[in-house]
Formats: sequence, structure tokens, C-alpha cells
Amino acid sequence: MSDWDSALYLKYKTERTQPSYDLAARLPRNGINRILDLGCGPGNSTAVLAEVYPRADILGVDGSENMIDCARSEYPQLNWQVCLAPDGLDALPHNFDLVFSNACIQWIPDHPTLIPALLKLLVPGGTLAVQMPMNLNEPVQQIIEKTVRSEKWNSYFPHPRVFYTLRPEEYQELLSGISSDFTMWQVVYYYMMDSALDLLDWYRGTGLRPYLGQLDAKDIPSFEADILAQYEAAYPKQKNGKIIYRFPRFFFTAVK
Repeated sequence: MSDWDSALYLKYKTERTQPSYDLAARLPRNGINRILDLGCGPGNSTAVLAEVYPRADILGVDGSENMIDCARSEYPQLNWQVCLAPDGLDALPHNFDLVFSNACIQWIPDHPTLIPALLKLLVPGGTLAVQMPMNLNEPVQQIIEKTVRSEKWNSYFPHPRVFYTLRPEEYQELLSGISSDFTMWQVVYYYMMDSALDLLDWYRGTGLRPYLGQLDAKDIPSFEADILAQYEAAYPKQKNGKIIYRFPRFFFTAVK
């Protein structure tokens, strides 16, 4: 898989950052002195935490050097570190009051092992706060999977993407056994976009990465054209000329 492109990711910075504000709004305001932002990307979610907790010691970690370089350049006053999860978690401090993760852990395998490992990074009574996409059944994702499995394209992708996200019921069962208290909720965001091409551009920076990274450059335009044609059918323009991009996101907080 190719490295993350921070510039492409930040093209939709406002939309990608809003869930961080919504997750932070549900967190305690007192007693949060040390914070870990896991999968901080280019630092937009970490900046939210710095707004909410201006006196806290905040560390942003990400597995992408490109993302960390961007975050360090944009927010030099904060602390940044390249860290691959789950392998690098043990080397991190285990004294955080808050471990925060916005749109990251869907890329990390084995959540029944990962989530207890994240709780271990907390002090007793500390909070784990997570947001992740829950859009596998949405047209935007179903079209990608259908295209990748099609007769035309399946031979190009020897390593199809593995989806690590569990069902909400599985998170409920997991969290009930390893935390003293937890909450779960889901929000459906409706993004207004100018065209299906904008939707394709959004996904170039996230969900299409595992596939674009496996293609030769000469094959990418044809693959993207096949995706785009289906997006245009599934996301027709409304009377105002915009398309509506429906995006469910799943949240939980858990107390150690």
C-alpha cells in the first residue's frame, strides 16, 4: 500500500475534522493532563484536542512519515512521533489520561486484541475515545468492492482490502468485559459535494488507497473511470446541483 498523501487528505479537512469535534464534545473536561492521539494523520484531530485541552501534554502518533512531517510543520508546538500500531504501542508511555483516535483503527487488525492494548496505555480511570467509519454497506464502498471483484479487475488485485471493523454488537460485548463504563453511538453525516468526481477524489485519499497502490499508473485512469460511472448513477445530482454523500460513523468511549 502506498504512503498516505497529507495534501489529498486535507482537501476535505473540514469534513474529516468534524467527527473529532463531535467526539471531543462527549469527553470529560477535568483531569485530562496527558493525551495520546492515535492515528493523528496531518494533525487536524490533534489540533482539536489542543483547543479543548490547552494545558494538556499531547502526543500525536501515526504510522505515516508523510502525515507526521505535515503535522510537525503545521503544528510545531505539539509533540509528534512515527508509530506503527499495533506493534509500536508497547514502546509508548502508559500514563495517558485520554487515548483519542479519529478514523484510524479501521486500518488496524484484530480489534479484540487492539482495544485492550489501547486501554493499557491509560492510567486507571482514563478514557479511550474512538471514531471510525461504519460505511461498508453504503454505495460508495459497495461500488469499490464490486468493481475490484469484477471479471475485468479481479486479477489486478492479489491483495484485496481486509476490513477490520466489527459490528456494534461485537464492540458492545468487547467493551463490557474490559472497561468499567462505556458509551456507544452512531452519527450519519450528509456531505454536500459538487459532483461524483469530488466523491472519487475523497476516496482517493482513503478507501481507494489499498487498490490504487496495487495498480500500474497506466491502469489507474480506466479503473477510476469505472468507479466514477457507478458513483454518478448512485449519487445523482439534486435540484441544487449538488450530490448528497451519506457517511455513517461509529463512536465509543470507554473508561479503564
